[in-house]
Amino acid sequence: MTIKPILIHPDPRLKKLAAPVPDLSDELRQMADDMLETMYDAPGIGLAAPQIGVSSRLIVMDCVKEEGAPRQPTVMFNPEIVAASDALNVYEEGCLSIPDQFAEITRPAEVTVRWLDMNGREQQREFSGLWATCVQHEIDHLDGKLFIDYLKPLKRQMITRKMIKLKRERARD
Repeated sequence: MTIKPILIHPDPRLKKLAAPVPDLSDELRQMADDMLETMYDAPGIGLAAPQIGVSSRLIVMDCVKEEGAPRQPTVMFNPEIVAASDALNVYEEGCLSIPDQFAEITRPAEVTVRWLDMNGREQQREFSGLWATCVQHEIDHLDGKLFIDYLKPLKRQMITRKMIKLKRERARD
């Protein structure tokens, strides 16, 4: 398994609509494994293919955060939200592509998602709590949307300026 570099905002590849996965190949399964490894290493609870520069509708997530609890790696090819609750939840969200920046984002409290698993079988499940927030955040990445796009323009510009500065500093190192 290979840990992949994670793109940092602003990067035009993060704003593109990702292409559907036409067929599951060994290459795509390997990429999903690499993405899980990258996510755990970061550490994070979710990662979308566009964040590693791949324009494919693939996300990975694992929202188990309790120390010693078994991991629950979830891989989704072509995930789509098929239902969302009217009830809303507010979570302080962060993003591996926007390091060390957090903001409270309001999203549906529960969502039902349909996707293809690693074996190409269709799955459908209802998510709530942190899992619901995470899956919506990652699917947003597939649509070229970042959590900061939900913020007011001034706050979004402030975070973007911080990321530009961070990228300059990293380029110097």
